[in-house]
Amino acid sequence: MSHMIEVHQLTKQFGQVIAVDNVSFSVKKGEVVGFLGPNGAGKSTTMRILTTYIPATSGTATIAGYDIMNDSMKVRENLGYLPENVPLYAEMRVIEYLQFRAQIKGVDRSKRRERIDYTIDRCRLEGVRRRLVGTLSRGYRQRVGLADALLSDPPLLILDEPTAGLDPNQQNETLKLIRELGQQHTVLLSTHILPEVEETCQRVIIISQGKLALDDRLDALQKETSIVIEARGSSVDLKQALQSLDGVTAVKPITAEMVDAGVHAFEIQTRENTDIREAVASRVAERGAVLRRLDLKRQSLRDLFMQITTQRSSAA
Repeated sequence: MSHMIEVHQLTKQFGQVIAVDNVSFSVKKGEVVGFLGPNGAGKSTTMRILTTYIPATSGTATIAGYDIMNDSMKVRENLGYLPENVPLYAEMRVIEYLQFRAQIKGVDRSKRRERIDYTIDRCRLEGVRRRLVGTLSRGYRQRVGLADALLSDPPLLILDEPTAGLDPNQQNETLKLIRELGQQHTVLLSTHILPEVEETCQRVIIISQGKLALDDRLDALQKETSIVIEARGSSVDLKQALQSLDGVTAVKPITAEMVDAGVHAFEIQTRENTDIREAVASRVAERGAVLRRLDLKRQSLRDLFMQITTQRSSAA
C-alpha cells in the first residue's frame, strides 16, 4: 500500500450548504502535505470526515487502507488527530491526562510509560507534567494535544492549525517538531500561515469553496519565476525591446509606488526555468535606458494562494 490517504469524490452537505464538493486526492506514505484554503473552504470538515468524527454525505475515503465508514476503529488506530480547538480535561494533570488517553487508545501497558515519556519530551512538556491542564496557556494546551496525537505512534498525523494562537517562539518550536515528525510519519497539515507550509511541506493541496483548486509539489510550484526591473527611459520602447527577447512570454507594466518620474517598472514573465537577467540588462542598455533595479522573483505560495482563491470567489 503506497497511499496513506485515498479520497474519492468526497462530498459533505449541511442542509442546503455544500461544505465539501466532490473532492478527490491521495497522500503517499511519508509525505508531509499542506492542506490549505480560506476560512469556510471546507478544510476542517474534510479533516473531521477523514478522522471519522462526522460522516460524509457521499464519496469514499481510506486511511492506511481502511475505509472510513466501514472500518472506523481501524482508521482511528492508524492516525493521530490534533483538532483546531483541542478538547482537554481541565481538572486533570498533564501526566494523568496522557495516561488516561494512552489507556483509551489501547497503548500496550508495557510500552505506556515509555510512550508518555517520549511524547512529553518531544512536545517540551517536562516542565508542566504535574500541572493541571486548566491552568496551562494556549500554547501548552496545544502541545498537550499534539502529545495526545503521538501517543500510539500512529503512521498518520492530521494536524488542524497546530500553531494557532502560539507566540513566534512556540510556532518555531512546533514547526521544528513537525519537520522532525515528518521523517517518521505521514503528515496532513492545515494552516493559514503560508510560510509554515513552505518550511515544512513537500506538497500543497488548496481547497476553495469546497472544491479542490490545486494539488501539486511545492518545488514544482516554486519553479515559476519572473524578472522585475525598474529603468529610466521610454516606457513604450522598453516594453517592446523586452518583449522581443528570446524566452520572454509576457511583459507587464507595474504601477510602483515611490518610483521617481520617468522611471518605469515591469514584470517580465519567462518560460519555465529561464533566467535571462543578463540579456535583460543588455537590452535595456542598448535602448539607452538606465537600469535602476533587476530582481529574480520566485512565485510565492502566498501569491499562488491569493490568485487561486480570489479567482474562484470572483467566478462565483
